[in-house]
Amino acid sequence: MQRRNFVALSTTALTAIPFMGFSAFSNLNVDGSVSKPEWLVRSIRDNDASVKSYAPSKITDPSNKYVGGYVDYSNLVNAGHNNGFLINACVAISSPESTYYRSPQLLKDIEEVIACLHELQHDDGTIDLIDTNFHSTPDTGFMVRGLAPAYALFKAAAVQGAEKALNSLERLLKNAGECFIVGGLHTPNHRWVVCAALTQLNQLWPDARYTKRINQWLAEKIDLDADGQYTEKSTGGYSGIVDHCLVTMSIGLKNPAFLEPVRKNLQMMHYYLHPNGEVVTEASNRQDKGTIGSMDGYYYACRYLAILDNDGQMAELCRIIEKKNPNVVNGKLIEFLQDEMLWKNLPASKPLPISYAKAFPYSGVARIRRNEWDATILSNNAGWLTFHKEKVMLQAMRVASSFFGKGQFQSSVISQEGDKWVLKSSLEGVYYQPYPEDKIPGDGDWSKMPKANRTQSEIQKLNTVISIKETKNGLEVDIDISGTDHVPVSLELVFRPGGVFAGLEEITPNQTYVLKGKEGKYSVDNQTISFGPGKAGHRRYNLRGGLPAFNAPSAYITGVTPFKHTLYLS
Repeated sequence: MQRRNFVALSTTALTAIPFMGFSAFSNLNVDGSVSKPEWLVRSIRDNDASVKSYAPSKITDPSNKYVGGYVDYSNLVNAGHNNGFLINACVAISSPESTYYRSPQLLKDIEEVIACLHELQHDDGTIDLIDTNFHSTPDTGFMVRGLAPAYALFKAAAVQGAEKALNSLERLLKNAGECFIVGGLHTPNHRWVVCAALTQLNQLWPDARYTKRINQWLAEKIDLDADGQYTEKSTGGYSGIVDHCLVTMSIGLKNPAFLEPVRKNLQMMHYYLHPNGEVVTEASNRQDKGTIGSMDGYYYACRYLAILDNDGQMAELCRIIEKKNPNVVNGKLIEFLQDEMLWKNLPASKPLPISYAKAFPYSGVARIRRNEWDATILSNNAGWLTFHKEKVMLQAMRVASSFFGKGQFQSSVISQEGDKWVLKSSLEGVYYQPYPEDKIPGDGDWSKMPKANRTQSEIQKLNTVISIKETKNGLEVDIDISGTDHVPVSLELVFRPGGVFAGLEEITPNQTYVLKGKEGKYSVDNQTISFGPGKAGHRRYNLRGGLPAFNAPSAYITGVTPFKHTLYLS
């Protein structure tokens, strides 16, 4: 296991370093004096549709204490849903391009939803994430991240009669600030969410208690390792959130040092892109693990640095994100409205790396990309290999053996040996002799006779070595499992749904196949992953002690130990 390094930032004088950027809340353009780019205007108009979509879920019963708020898809009233409407409404009422610009009716809706949020806010300033977290400081932080700039935009718009709503919204935000000063959290990224929210509140209403609390969290140092990865390795979720938070802190605290970990993380992400613009998520420690990940959450930080640094690779990354999701700005519109620097055209693109073999030892990942295909090798992961093309994807390769209920293979490390990447594991299955007579408890309770005190016997061993190396058009995967003989082995290739197999025998309709011949194929449209040769030593595909099968098209190769098989992917 590699030790993590941490990025140390000065916490003694957060505003001492001059920063030649733009204030997050100054010079807000709400009167149209500066022409907005077409993509931003389009996003404002999409936001109008979002505001309108809330209307059917509005609570109109005057006896309901949440009257004026909105129920979510499950017919529950929750802070996040109502906060979403409030942010969208503040954008609409403040934007000359919106059909709701300075709308008296929308102003009334804003007053009412703020009142609902006051009902949902606890006396300590926190709100609930009703999916899982209650009296939650970090989830209040996520709320304030969008609501603080919404307040600033709304105030700058000088909407007639808005004083009541603004005063109520100010109380809501300041109440939230009280929980940030004392409240705890669950996960590493929560520190920077809360610090970014405190930064935003401090910009609106400077308070020494806010910066003192920021310094307390910063004393732990920013958790970026030598690979450029944060603790949670959440490439499909929280890494982008952390990057965004650190940009907010850099601007609001006027300290450009906060941008350094963002640059390093985004530079690492250049190597985590699949050919179709998706992102590697298999190494994540969070709920995005193994999901279809996008770069959308990185867009704000990426665009900010592309323009600030005149960085052509960051600009190219932005364009890759835009190509995959032309509406990427819609999800963070309020942040893009608060800073005219982001309205500038991106600099000219410079190519990102598309042909490389690179290890990320702190993350337990090795990445290989050769233009139109790429592969990810993973330690501490039962799905230890993926192989992607633009349209067709091998989502996981797994191997299991029915060895004492613990035969699902994974390797604690990836080692590079010459031109090979090597994964290994060693397992033991043991039996136990009678308990020492002088230690047997009087009541014969098995739980009082720990196995550590018993003599082991008939010890069985199972050693697995997997070597992966490049070929001209793909990979060669050599699997060698030995030790105890006649142990059933099942090699599983799990593909993303949407394609068709050829050259395999179907076991379960459209789901489970076995490869007996020299080559199998899985195709989506005009793209194909070829793999083989096959082996069908038995028909036990899902072995005891192995993980459950994926709900996805899967191809199997089976045999018994000693199991030696070389599989080619292209």
